[in-house]
Amino acid sequence: MYTFTNQFNSNAKNADFLKAAMMGPNAMRVAEELTTHLHINENMRILDLGCGCGLSTILLAKKYGASVFAADLWILPTENYERFQSIGIDDKAVPIFVDATKGLPFANRYFDLLITVDAYHYFGDTAEMLPALIPFVKKGGYIAVAIPGLQYEFEKNVPAEMQPFWNSEMERTLHSLDWWKDLWKRTEGIELVDSREMASCRQAWEEWLTGYHPVVADDIKMMKAEGGKYFNLIQLIAKII
Repeated sequence: MYTFTNQFNSNAKNADFLKAAMMGPNAMRVAEELTTHLHINENMRILDLGCGCGLSTILLAKKYGASVFAADLWILPTENYERFQSIGIDDKAVPIFVDATKGLPFANRYFDLLITVDAYHYFGDTAEMLPALIPFVKKGGYIAVAIPGLQYEFEKNVPAEMQPFWNSEMERTLHSLDWWKDLWKRTEGIELVDSREMASCRQAWEEWLTGYHPVVADDIKMMKAEGGKYFNLIQLIAKII
């Protein structure tokens, strides 16, 4: 399943690139698992929303040859453009600044696929967000999301070992598969065609903990306390109808 990611990471230079670019559970590996449930080809136009440093964009452009708009709020387009140049996909990837909560600067029905990896939970936890994204995807196209989540809702019963790490942002953004399914099933204009916990969870998290991002040190402590008991990765795929 993870042929591209494993091959990419087997090269020492690429492995260092990956450690510098990760902003959470390895987005390249997570994106590779997510895309095995989609039919992607070189003729497709894809919006990679919340692309971060572009690891999912690299997978989409290099493995599938697709044209990708790499949109992010936190990473400057120039930084991603230089990153894409260095990896040889600047002819396939268009870096752009986007705040998804304030609307997207694209034509309706412009994309064959909207994909978001390790990001949607930060901006998609409201009933308004998914309906706002639907118009930008062609009829018969897909919205595909992969995000960190919880094996069950904590609500007010945060496990004791997680309490030192728990905060208001985690409370807002981390939810169970059933929570997300319920939110999406209330949305008109889509058919929820796939929802599951992802197999890459442990490996993607372990790779993130080898990264260079400054929050990794705290996350190492958190994941040791978590011990595989509470977190998961959640996959949601909806067809535009």
